[in-house]
Amino acid sequence: MATTAIPPQEETPSAPTTIFRRPASTEGFWGWVTTTDHKKIGIMYGYSAFFFFLLGGIEALLIRVQLAVPDNTFLSAAEYNAAFTMHATIMVFLFVMPMAAAFFNYLLPLMIGARDVAFPRMNAVSYWIFLFGAIFASSSFLFGTSGAPVGGYLPDGAEWASRLGSMPNGGWFGYAPNSLEAFSTGTAMDYWAVGLQVIGIASLISSINFIVTILNLRAKGMKLLRMPVFVWMTFVVAFLLLFSLPIIAVALFMVTFDRQFGTVFFDATGGGDPVLWQHLFWLFGHPEVYILVLPSMGLVSEVLPTFSRKPLFGYAAVVFAGAAIAFLGFGVWAHHMYASGISTVAQAAFGLATMTIAVPTGIKIFNWMGTMWGGKIRFKTPMLFAIGFVSLFVIGGLSGVTHSIVPSNWQQTDTYYIVGHFHYVLFGGAVFGLFAGLYYYFPMLTGKMYNERLGKLHFWLMFLGMNLTFGPMHWLGLQGMPRRTWVWFEEQGLAFWNAVVTVGAFVIAASALVFMINWMLSKRRGVDAGFDPWDARTLEWMLPLPVPEYNYAKLPTVTALDEFWHRKYTEDEDGRAVRRDDYDEIVAQLEHEGRNPEEEIELPSPSYFPFLVGFGIMFVAYGVVYLSAGFGIWLMLLGAVIALGSFVGWSVEPLEEHHGGHDGHAEAADHEEIEDADAEEVEA
Repeated sequence: MATTAIPPQEETPSAPTTIFRRPASTEGFWGWVTTTDHKKIGIMYGYSAFFFFLLGGIEALLIRVQLAVPDNTFLSAAEYNAAFTMHATIMVFLFVMPMAAAFFNYLLPLMIGARDVAFPRMNAVSYWIFLFGAIFASSSFLFGTSGAPVGGYLPDGAEWASRLGSMPNGGWFGYAPNSLEAFSTGTAMDYWAVGLQVIGIASLISSINFIVTILNLRAKGMKLLRMPVFVWMTFVVAFLLLFSLPIIAVALFMVTFDRQFGTVFFDATGGGDPVLWQHLFWLFGHPEVYILVLPSMGLVSEVLPTFSRKPLFGYAAVVFAGAAIAFLGFGVWAHHMYASGISTVAQAAFGLATMTIAVPTGIKIFNWMGTMWGGKIRFKTPMLFAIGFVSLFVIGGLSGVTHSIVPSNWQQTDTYYIVGHFHYVLFGGAVFGLFAGLYYYFPMLTGKMYNERLGKLHFWLMFLGMNLTFGPMHWLGLQGMPRRTWVWFEEQGLAFWNAVVTVGAFVIAASALVFMINWMLSKRRGVDAGFDPWDARTLEWMLPLPVPEYNYAKLPTVTALDEFWHRKYTEDEDGRAVRRDDYDEIVAQLEHEGRNPEEEIELPSPSYFPFLVGFGIMFVAYGVVYLSAGFGIWLMLLGAVIALGSFVGWSVEPLEEHHGGHDGHAEAADHEEIEDADAEEVEA
């Protein structure tokens, strides 16, 4: 692997020329395109994910405008189906997952005392494959075609709406036979199936990278049970991805072959089994719920101890509960399928499994409450979002446990009760946890402090909007409002709560606007964060802010859980934590050492090839969609040449050090400490 060496306190020559001329600096536009720095990749993941959050939010508002009043014609059936399909697809696969990946990429090496992930260029490849896969899936708005389902039509004079109707319309779950050619003509569902396949490749690459990083690059002395909870949740999620994504990959291959080549895996008229799709999808889909939620659980487990000024209550129990949730998540998928005709024995078994998975979840909630109990709580914005996560996730969990009762589940299936439940889990849970992390790590990202008043306004607007939107959905569902319906009738008596839900959706939109204003203003004109602005506990806060490119001037040695806290604090005679007498000297020394490395440091060189690999794979995806049109084979060949040629160029890049122009800082790479740490971790 080519590397970048940062010599101490001196200017360096420009980059050598290979197949392409690599930039002499990691700054500017091309610095971002060619970067292999895990922090920049994490930032790019974050901004990309937030863009899709806005896109999915706009689709959610279209849905709520359509359902605000009875007998509405704002959207046609085809447009409504496309809007709710892409809203869910974007929020799950293009917002929550990549936003979690943004935190994984940015924080993982910092939290374990490393300078980067194990495979920096593979990390860059995963981002570019994700981005081009997301662009490909979303481009169905421009290039897709779709036959309107029964009852669908396009309103006159609404070109934007007609293009909306051309997007995938089979639901984010893609149930067969609705997703097959007979019921979804055109290319829209091909974009959906192939796009998810490409995005899945990116997630698989990342998961392997994170697992290897955690196992091999931890700082000396950081045993497994000294890792921050967020690192543990990263580890668990990586294994979840590794085992669940191949399942949906097989299912997507099968539905693509049914659509493109006339196979009958899911076509009952040809001897196939549509219920097989449900089994494959939910065997992936329920672990996917924990892929979405566990990162937020990890972030909340970092925020609560810091703002409660207490160590996390029951650290080991929280860690093992997270692993148990992941394991049990593979055994409850059929509670999504009680109405599909599975046997009563299977229904009873999966009902019991659904009850069981509530146990480790309850352990986590108990420990989070125990962390706050008796603490000196500071109600800063990250803490408010963390508390909001806990309270809303409890509500979502309680409504979810009712699904384990089979007769109750039959009544709730395909009603708005289900919609309310999973939004309390995924929005009240995952999204609130992600915002807690964004505010908590804002000083690390920017070196600035956000505006606390705007932050709290954001929280209260989002908390209010969340409950106004998704709370009444439970009552609408119990009153008989079916999900996935594009109209309802005045005689059903659902007008009041549907109006409340729509108002709540716009309150959430207003809260997102407040967040964006706060982010942009604080990033430009915020107060300098200084060193350790939260009086934090974990390793990453030992670094100067914003974090230097090289992370650690000298790789740290870890002696305890919450290493940074123990460096700053000791116990008095009564066993209470008090600051060390030399606290100021410790902090000054850490900041000075972090900004003034003593020796040369090697970092991965920038490269154009990861970008080109993702670009080529996008053309392969277009080729698959248009294979039956004749020119698809040429698109596939073009994409294959670009991607494979980039891999070849990548493999022959010179291995000598590349001297890049950075900020003049250098770093000491203590290889002996790394080797010692690896040897010590065998016992862990």
